[in-house]
Amino acid sequence: MPFVELDTNLPAGRVPAGLEKRLCAATAAILSKPEDRVNVTLRPGLAMAVNGSTDPCAQLIISSIGVVGTAEENRGHSARFFEFLTKEMGLGQDRIIIRFFPLEPWQIGKKGTVMTFL
Repeated sequence: MPFVELDTNLPAGRVPAGLEKRLCAATAAILSKPEDRVNVTLRPGLAMAVNGSTDPCAQLIISSIGVVGTAEENRGHSARFFEFLTKEMGLGQDRIIIRFFPLEPWQIGKKGTVMTFL
């Protein structure tokens, strides 16, 4: 059950329409998870600086069980997410930061319990 948060200082009007849906599909493909398990939050128009600059930028935060826990996994994921984001958002790779957070099943609540018991 991946959780993906895309923060950007691009105003909402400059974020491509439907980006959250395409990011959901891309995340499912990149992480080999069912699309109906992917959760995406898109937050445009934020006050942000990357590398000391407030030029257009984005930060992608990916949290998931079992697929973002090693440098080797994340190197491959990173390459594919960077490809997606640079194409979709028109940003250079130096204006995007990606952070990966591995989760354990007991850290996600669903249906009145936690994923451990589902």
